[in-house]
Amino acid sequence: MRTGEFAVSEADLTLIHALQLAPRASWAQLAEGIGHSAGTLARHWARLTEAGIAWSGVLPGAVLGGGTSLCSAWIQVRCTAGSIAATAAELARDPGTLCVVHLAGAADLLVFHTCYDTTALDRYLGERLHALPGVRATRADLVTTMHGPVSPLHLRQLGPDLRRKVASLAPHVSSGGVSPDRMPDATDRALLHAMAGDARLGATALAKACGLSEATARRRVDRLESHSGLHYVVKLAPRFTPRPLLGFLYLSVPPEQVAQTAAAVLRQRGTRNVSSVTGPHNLLVCAWLRSPAQLAEYAERLTRAVPSVRVTETTMALRIKKLGAQVLGPDGTRERLVTPDLWGTGPLAG
Repeated sequence: MRTGEFAVSEADLTLIHALQLAPRASWAQLAEGIGHSAGTLARHWARLTEAGIAWSGVLPGAVLGGGTSLCSAWIQVRCTAGSIAATAAELARDPGTLCVVHLAGAADLLVFHTCYDTTALDRYLGERLHALPGVRATRADLVTTMHGPVSPLHLRQLGPDLRRKVASLAPHVSSGGVSPDRMPDATDRALLHAMAGDARLGATALAKACGLSEATARRRVDRLESHSGLHYVVKLAPRFTPRPLLGFLYLSVPPEQVAQTAAAVLRQRGTRNVSSVTGPHNLLVCAWLRSPAQLAEYAERLTRAVPSVRVTETTMALRIKKLGAQVLGPDGTRERLVTPDLWGTGPLAG
């Protein structure tokens, strides 16, 4: 149980930054890189994760790696009076939903949902979302391209030399070989599910969880790593970061300039992701911001960087209910994991 205010120290931030660069490096390797003992680092990480202040996990690589085999949509949801919180909590239970936020604006909620194909998305909208008693109306903008690769918003604790040293401990990702678009088999999915709540699980724990030999578990994880089959997530709860707020911008650009515009947006400090979408606009940008006032500044930077951009709509998250596979509590800390199942093989979380 969490009580009181949690103090995040400089040592905590340094550790989180190091894990963002090398999520599965051993404590001994990290200790050599950042100058604390392995035991101290392990204790710091246990304290952070136990309090829900930080977490690690994995998502299938196709979600953020520009893959096209999965079908994703950003869904605006309008709720009946008094039902926003209950509807958000219900949608956060869905294994294919990787973002749920309370919005300021005409829509009450914004949801990012991923499933295997358009038929599954149609079924989700009709049989799940529209069946909820609190849902009054929806608008689904289908993602046609997730631009990237998306670079996570890392902390900035380590200097350039230490960043390079720690980053060298991370696995090498090949530009060829198996595409993240490839449908993972049952063993890959079992490994992804096992690591969803803890990216640092070793071969012994993974083998036990998935009914594999240690050699097979190690080999399969190595293959997923080397061919972008998984995406490591190491996060500090947004409320403890310098940019705790999420802003959303809908952009209209000439079709022939979409790729170069997306590349320019990805270079802007704070950008979380950029999606080509269907609807009255063709790009949706999600950005981490320091304050509500920064949304206008961010939009201005985009229009200076790409003069042909027209910002058609902006909005902000009033509250982040779910981020990736993690449900956040009222205090903004991690409440629980909902194991992501993007292929419709798993049950809803309890």
